[in-house]
Amino acid sequence: MGVALKRAGIDDFLILEKENGVGGVWRDNVYPGCNCDVPSHLYSFSFAPYRDRHIRYPGQEQILDYLSRVAADEGLLPHLQVGCPVSEATYLEDQGCWEVITAAGLRMVADVVIFAVGQLHRPQLPEFPGEADFAGPAFHTARWDHRHDLRGLDVAVIGTGSSAAQILPTLAETAGRVRVFQRTAHWVLPKPRKDFGRLARAVLALPGGHHLYRQALHYSADTVLAPVMWRGWSARPVEWLARWYLRRTISDPALRAAVTPDYAIGGKRIVLDSEYYATLAYPNVELVTAPIAKMTKEGLETTDGAQHKADAVVYATGFKAPEFLVPVRVRGRRGVELAAQWTGGASAFLGIAVPNFPNLFLLAGPNSFNSAGSNPAMKELQMQYILECLRWRDRVDAAAIEVTEAAMDNYQRWLEQAIATTVWPPASSWYRHRSGRVTNPWPASARTYRRMLDSYGPESCFHASNRRRDLDMPEAAVSRPPRAVC
Repeated sequence: MGVALKRAGIDDFLILEKENGVGGVWRDNVYPGCNCDVPSHLYSFSFAPYRDRHIRYPGQEQILDYLSRVAADEGLLPHLQVGCPVSEATYLEDQGCWEVITAAGLRMVADVVIFAVGQLHRPQLPEFPGEADFAGPAFHTARWDHRHDLRGLDVAVIGTGSSAAQILPTLAETAGRVRVFQRTAHWVLPKPRKDFGRLARAVLALPGGHHLYRQALHYSADTVLAPVMWRGWSARPVEWLARWYLRRTISDPALRAAVTPDYAIGGKRIVLDSEYYATLAYPNVELVTAPIAKMTKEGLETTDGAQHKADAVVYATGFKAPEFLVPVRVRGRRGVELAAQWTGGASAFLGIAVPNFPNLFLLAGPNSFNSAGSNPAMKELQMQYILECLRWRDRVDAAAIEVTEAAMDNYQRWLEQAIATTVWPPASSWYRHRSGRVTNPWPASARTYRRMLDSYGPESCFHASNRRRDLDMPEAAVSRPPRAVC
């Protein structure tokens, strides 16, 4: 978003980062084997495309280095304030601007606030009776504790999603014994090799090769993987591939049955991994499907009464993804609390704007997560739309613009109908709020999202209020108003 603002000629903005460096999930997740399940040619910004001809899937350190280089190369570091978590954001209606307060008590005033806080950064930790009695270390994958050497130990891994699949091969090689506690089986598809083969490297060396490969990945995801989510033409072949891969990789009928999902493929995030199944068959790895009843001093006890020894516990239990913007307190017009408006689950117009909250925008907001493609590409579409809104605000000389209730209602009706046709409503996953509402994934193709953004311009879906010169601007804003705070 900072790059988009600078390239649009807007230089008066601040980026507030709660941690002490850039990188988001790629800064936080440093567990062994951490990597991305999307090829980096697709998982990179269009203005700084990935160009390596040898590695298809770089690891966590390389992705973090890429993000740090982009921030530096694009001149964002002077705009960046790290270690600056936001605690409150309040719309000052009589002044047509936002007051932002950090956890340290710093107060700033800005015309526009853009929340780009993501969805996968607040770890979800299950609560078990007896947790305080456990004698060993216990930590989440996103808060990996490198002070503890797990070599030769009995390790319990709770969870079977992408993080668990990535971490298991390394743990199986170094730990004495690994027990994987599964609540729900996941659909798994084989992941392409980490490195490109000779033919692919030759193609990428051709003029335009990288661009063509990136486009091929984008359209393949949109035309093959996306329809799986609404039981389209590719759902059956993709499920057949997943079942074939399961049969080919796991020969033990009992283990194979235990990891076979009982819901439609796509109901939860599909795991892309080529080592997880094979590692489950290692002699020092055990899959436990009985629910955990409690923790004890020596390990975990399941509901069938079995005692499972553990020297350390690793929570691979995901994140509080449906809790958008928590714990920031956001107040809009007439003191409306965003948390109160979202009690039944977060919702936003195209995942970007919310009625009653003028000049406030979201990146990676509700129902804008692409479960079958490139999320950097989705965010870039959102950034361009936000810029369109800011340009329109300037053209009409408005202090505030706000998405209309009518536009929000029409979009929400379409969204609910679209979600009803997907495979998500029956399945319990991080896609769903505790109320039952599906709040995170986008229920259509990326092409559809682009078309809707193009169709719903700000002039038809937003209303403008107050001319800037008619407002009583605060002294702090007159001296130096950041136009935007991200």
